[in-house]
Amino acid sequence: MNLENKVFLITGATSGIGREAAVMAAQKGAFVGLIGRNQQELDKLSDEISLDRTAALPLLCDVTNKSHLQNAFDKTVATFGKLDVLVNSAGIIYMNPIEKTSLEEWQELLDVNLTSVFIAMQMAIPHLEKTQGNIINVSSVVGTRSFPGVLGYAVSKSAVDQLTRCAALDLAPKKIRVNAVNPGVVMTNLHRRSGMDEQKYADFLERSKTTHPIGRYGKPHDIASAILYLADDDAGWVTGVTLNIDGGRHLTCAR
Repeated sequence: MNLENKVFLITGATSGIGREAAVMAAQKGAFVGLIGRNQQELDKLSDEISLDRTAALPLLCDVTNKSHLQNAFDKTVATFGKLDVLVNSAGIIYMNPIEKTSLEEWQELLDVNLTSVFIAMQMAIPHLEKTQGNIINVSSVVGTRSFPGVLGYAVSKSAVDQLTRCAALDLAPKKIRVNAVNPGVVMTNLHRRSGMDEQKYADFLERSKTTHPIGRYGKPHDIASAILYLADDDAGWVTGVTLNIDGGRHLTCAR
């Protein structure tokens, strides 16, 4: 894997999968623009990455705000001179069935998980066309399989999968690859932020050992490793893929 001097822009970079992808990319020699909503966490991560060289750019940004996103792209390209890889990792979840999903919740899920991805992809195109770069979207196993109790989240991720596939065809003539990763349950702050207390979250993780055939829940490193593979030139013939990284969860019936 050769990511030396590649320039990444990563949304949701201050926690979970996005954070791990940023750290690992920098370790492989890449420069990273870090998009997040928490300035303190952005600065902390930037300092961690930039111990050896100025390799990270913290970008305070609400991904649902188009002007914020445009500013993040402009600053990244102005600082590092180009853009090679866009990673759309920002996301939220609400764990409700259809009858308990409010219109406000539904709209927020679509705004954060889908519309922001669409806008960021559009903004990236002129930069990635110059570098023959690529886009990796972080989707979910619920984008490929149906599960009860996560209606809005599942719809948003299913749409991200189709966005990935259609954009891959649209952008192939420009030599821009578009792929997605579809994690199962990964130990991040995503579910905690949905309202789970610590005991419920611990129980959820324990149960995940039985719902994933490989016998464990995922770690951010599991997903970030695949993101870096898809970002690398060695994956130059891979586009339009929605890659399940879920310990076999997508092979099972919902339980």
